[in-house]
Amino acid sequence: MPPNLFAMKLPLILIASLLVANFSLGAENKRLLQPEDFAALREVDEPNISPDGQVVAYVVGTTELTKDKTYKNLWLAQLDGSENRALTFGENKQTHPRWSPDGKWLAFLSSRGDGQENGQLWILPRAGGEAEQLTKEKGSVDDFAWAPDSKRIALVVQDPDPRDPAAKEKEKKTVPPIVIDRYQFKQDIDGYLTNHWAHLKLLDLASRKVDALTSGPHDEVLPAWSPTGEQIAFVTKRGDDPDRTENWDIYLIEPKAGAKEKQLTTSPESDAHPDWLSAPSWSADSKTIAYIHGNDPKKIEYATHSLAVIPAAGGEARILTAALDRNVVQPHWAQDGQSIYVVVEDDGAETLARVPVSGGAPETVVGGRVKVTAYDVSHDGKVIARVSTPDRPDEIFAIDGGQLRCLTKQNDTLLAQLQLGRVEETKFKSKDGTEVHGFIVHPPNESKTGKVKTLLRPHGGPASQYSCDFDFEKQLFAANGYAVVLPNPRGSTGRGTDYAMGIYADWGHRDVEDDLAAVDDAVTRGIADPDKLGVGGWSYGGMSTNYLIASTTRFKAATSGASISDILAGYGTDQYIRDYENELGSPWSHLDVWARISYPFLHADKIKTPTLFLCGESDFNVPLPNSQQMYQALRTLGVPTELVIYPGQFHGIRKPSYLLDRYKRYLDWYAKYIR
Repeated sequence: MPPNLFAMKLPLILIASLLVANFSLGAENKRLLQPEDFAALREVDEPNISPDGQVVAYVVGTTELTKDKTYKNLWLAQLDGSENRALTFGENKQTHPRWSPDGKWLAFLSSRGDGQENGQLWILPRAGGEAEQLTKEKGSVDDFAWAPDSKRIALVVQDPDPRDPAAKEKEKKTVPPIVIDRYQFKQDIDGYLTNHWAHLKLLDLASRKVDALTSGPHDEVLPAWSPTGEQIAFVTKRGDDPDRTENWDIYLIEPKAGAKEKQLTTSPESDAHPDWLSAPSWSADSKTIAYIHGNDPKKIEYATHSLAVIPAAGGEARILTAALDRNVVQPHWAQDGQSIYVVVEDDGAETLARVPVSGGAPETVVGGRVKVTAYDVSHDGKVIARVSTPDRPDEIFAIDGGQLRCLTKQNDTLLAQLQLGRVEETKFKSKDGTEVHGFIVHPPNESKTGKVKTLLRPHGGPASQYSCDFDFEKQLFAANGYAVVLPNPRGSTGRGTDYAMGIYADWGHRDVEDDLAAVDDAVTRGIADPDKLGVGGWSYGGMSTNYLIASTTRFKAATSGASISDILAGYGTDQYIRDYENELGSPWSHLDVWARISYPFLHADKIKTPTLFLCGESDFNVPLPNSQQMYQALRTLGVPTELVIYPGQFHGIRKPSYLLDRYKRYLDWYAKYIR
């Protein structure tokens, strides 16, 4: 089956023109994007439609630079477009809104009230009234799911950290030492993984009583009730040493204290891996469960994951999208039981489709060059989706006969003021003849003649892709006169397992060739000035930057965020121990592989490009010492360099003032060396 099966079989719904707002301001009256504008953007997320299909609850994230904080609150939008208003207010974070099946209540997670530091479950009556706190767990409530009778809620509750410094300070006790006995013992944000876990609990709304459903040295996540209310499906990873595998499986349990859980899926591959944010989905008759099934564990994140179904009573699983060779996520049964909704990642786009349970090609629900990242379906089949395009940040849309109708419009006022850069999709050949795809963001005031200064910005992952969505950072570079080259080199997802596996245990080889081919393409087409090139990225994008500047001196400046170049230094100091063992093997058994892909550090004397290194102080994903090593190497060699450390930040920088600082430093660094 050809790798572009999805594109060949699915008729695209051309909706891009419907997503572009018809603003009244003329282009001559619009202004260019400024670094501070990131705080004016509103993050729209987590759409949830009421069972009767009339009202949509969603989350709006806002930033206040003066207080250096971000907030999240709940909003409501009528599906007919008659109303769009805030439901909660304040300086807390309200997330994960979920309607009760009877439509009378809206439950959500919040850290507000009673001095609670952990997220707890709250509830609001649809008819109006004050929010009420339902749980006061010692640990945080991380997730929940309503029972079909609207009288019970399954909770995912994180055990309290016995070492919590804040709690010990209140108790006037010394924080005990960290004792490590796990194979994987580090995780970004979570820190050191001592033996506290996430378990299922059952909340009875009438009595407010909470009973434990599961226990033991393992995490339970992504609960989903059967429509009969007799069972809860959930995802967990069990075994003698679950840290050594990615073998997540689906289990079932009756919703009562003391019930015995039963394993449903038994494959060695991941079933509903938590990273995919895809809870199991029950058919309306409670007989079948749809879920996302992983691929060969040795291929780790490069391998595509598929839609599968399995009888709830047990039996053989059946994969429905095996021929698609594209990642799918977020399964949701259609009410007729004949098809299953999924989000499909395909060559720079993410679309919404329905997959026939009987087999056959998926049917497009939301197609075109868009990025769908979340959706929901009401009991009567109304569909809403969170959608972005290159010229519009995420908003919530209703799908009417295949057309998109915006319900939220949270960012329209800001966008009406701005002149954005034109985003172009590209295709070009790499050194070995492989076709590579990507994007170019052009400066808003681009010249019709003459080449411009240009930035290559490799993406992170590497198992991810640049997509047809709005990217503030890239638009900011364009507003400052740069063409921004965004390739999806080998290692990227969206074009099948083989394409992603193109860098397997061979980092900095084919992907570097593909990245450089993207620059060559921009030069050949008269877009990029070959004497005014810069490069930079974050995470694997930072690693790619290091590989590139150790391979060529054509770039005048580089920014490398949260990167690693001495890969040996990552073993045991970051969170990727399973990936290392699967892809690279152990250092003592495959030292040649580890040394080969560490060439930016081991051959740092080849680097001549002025490079700015940046990292969060508390990053356990790609820890700070890796950036320190490269900074020290370049400083020792006399190459212009700086190291910026953001205190208390993790792999993703969150503090607004630090985000603003990073944008400004990027612009200043490039401006200093690209003239």
